[in-house]
Amino acid sequence: MGEKFVIIHGGAPTAVMNASLYGVITTAREHGVTILAAKGGSEGLLKEAFIDLGALDDRVLESLPFTPASAIGTSRYQIDEHGYSRMAEILVKHQIGGVLFNGGNGSMDSCGKLARAIETHPKGRGIRVIGIPKTVDNDLAVTDHAPGFGSAARYLVSSVRELCEDVASLPIHVSVLEAMGRNAGWLTASSVLAARDGLGPHMILPPEIPFDEERFLDTVQTLIGRHGGVVVVASEGLRHRDGSPIVDPIFEVGRSVYYGDVSAHLSSLVIKRLGIKARSEKPGILGRCSIAWQSDVDRDEAILAGAEAVKALIRGESGAMVGFERISDEPYAIKTILIPIQEVMLCERMLPHSFLDPETGAISAAFATWARPLLGSPSRPFAQRIV
Repeated sequence: MGEKFVIIHGGAPTAVMNASLYGVITTAREHGVTILAAKGGSEGLLKEAFIDLGALDDRVLESLPFTPASAIGTSRYQIDEHGYSRMAEILVKHQIGGVLFNGGNGSMDSCGKLARAIETHPKGRGIRVIGIPKTVDNDLAVTDHAPGFGSAARYLVSSVRELCEDVASLPIHVSVLEAMGRNAGWLTASSVLAARDGLGPHMILPPEIPFDEERFLDTVQTLIGRHGGVVVVASEGLRHRDGSPIVDPIFEVGRSVYYGDVSAHLSSLVIKRLGIKARSEKPGILGRCSIAWQSDVDRDEAILAGAEAVKALIRGESGAMVGFERISDEPYAIKTILIPIQEVMLCERMLPHSFLDPETGAISAAFATWARPLLGSPSRPFAQRIV
């Protein structure tokens, strides 16, 4: 009888989380490994609620890379020290030799803590733990980027391109589109790839640059005089110079934050302070679950990350996360690496200074060169403007 592994999904899903699951299942099958899933995330493991993925119908399996969210369920379940010890006991009980955590910062923290709990368990010897990166925020440390980001960026860039065309056609208002990203502005910054012929976006506001209300309003006033209509892309995590959010979060549980409506707040400022018509747009989770705008590069790399994680477990690796190292931008090429989990655990990766101007907040050409390949196949170009 071959080895037995279990995969756990953690945190918010993405457009390619199931693609990583596909990589895990197919690679496990190739190597004669039994693969189980913890139903509904970490809590499923603690409840010993397992799904045998080896029995999965081939038609379902082949559809996974093109299916959004999590087919096995995910959660933000909070685990305490006793919970990790209990997890180790359950792994021993069910003779599970490997654990795959697919998630973002919180999941990689859980990955490391479970690895430590296993080390101290008297019968935990030989049980390995590997992380599979997943986040639309792209804020995982060390890795060049993470699966989930490319597709979310493609959705945002495509939406901003369309919005810019609309506003330029009827240039009578300011349109503020809110991007996800918590504390890191990778997704917000990606909207720079929507730029075309001066149509916008005219202002990009990542959370790494402190928000200055007066400067924002002055800039909007100038841009209105120049263009008539203005498109602003703002991060949900915008903060004042003292670190306080510009809109108070409406709900917080641990690291999970439901932000206030930043786009509506900025639109209201424009209306009340400048007397200019303004509208707000907040795609929210639509941007992380869109299969219509899924990046083919993101999908392929998500499959690769899942496959490499299984191979790492088979080799006896543990306490690490699969990551990507950029080999070149043009032609785009990467290779997979294993990153010690201690270097990743709850270590948020912000936009570096080389990718933005700390004074103006302008997104650099270097960022555009870095980000462009992750969006996948080029979208069909729009017609040149007639007027």
